Amino acid sequence: MIRDITIGQYYPAKSVLHSLDPRVKLAGTFLYIISLFIFESLSGYVLAGLILLLTIKASHVPFSYIVKGLKSVVFVMMFAVFFNVFFSHGQHQLVKYGVISITVEGIELACFMAIRLVYLILGSSLMTFTTTPNQLTDGLEKALAPLNRLKIPVHEIAMMMSIALRFIPILLEEADKIMKAQSARGADFETGNLMTRAKRLVPLLVPLFISAFRRANDLAMAMEARCYRGGEGRTKMKPLKYKRLDYVGYSLVASYLGIVFVIENYII
Repeated sequence: MIRDITIGQYYPAKSVLHSLDPRVKLAGTFLYIISLFIFESLSGYVLAGLILLLTIKASHVPFSYIVKGLKSVVFVMMFAVFFNVFFSHGQHQLVKYGVISITVEGIELACFMAIRLVYLILGSSLMTFTTTPNQLTDGLEKALAPLNRLKIPVHEIAMMMSIALRFIPILLEEADKIMKAQSARGADFETGNLMTRAKRLVPLLVPLFISAFRRANDLAMAMEARCYRGGEGRTKMKPLKYKRLDYVGYSLVASYLGIVFVIENYII
């Protein structure tokens, strides 16, 4: 299961998506996620799926590698689908037994919820696959720069998010090593019910937290040794500048939003 978690990982490749400015990818991902919660018709989800497939194709990231990240959220998807199917109310009732009520509207809502979660995971993962943590930090800091006038520490916020994303694959690798070491000593993480497997994770979580705190302390000491004092007065080795391709990316995002507006207001 740990090997299937791909969020926060970067996949190096030469593609149009990799060469885009991180601000374009952040804006596109943010607006794409918002559009998923606007759609109320099947045609809207078909459009979102088509756009996602075309973007994955343009990224040159293997589709199997992207889909692998869905395995870690299957339980959450099943949980959401279960409650929407058996506890949603609607006019066209199919089954009624006590508090359990299966309706056509509930089944439709559950299907849309599952599709929405799949698109959300794939879309957000695609951004991290095509953007390095340093680029994400620079993009967030540049995009949120106007908040500096309100005395909001934008650089520190972007740095914290970048470090969190950078730590995800490191901690996953560390957890995998600890799990293999515990398994070699006779630990069993695969069998038993949910509560039994949760209790067996304690020998994994304790050394993992110790390792995480040790890495955080080493990082803090390294930053202090390099005289890091925040973002004030700091310059960039590679400052972000928009290129022609970035404006094309913004125009495609605007076109997508225009099509979304047309579908939701004029197409039933």
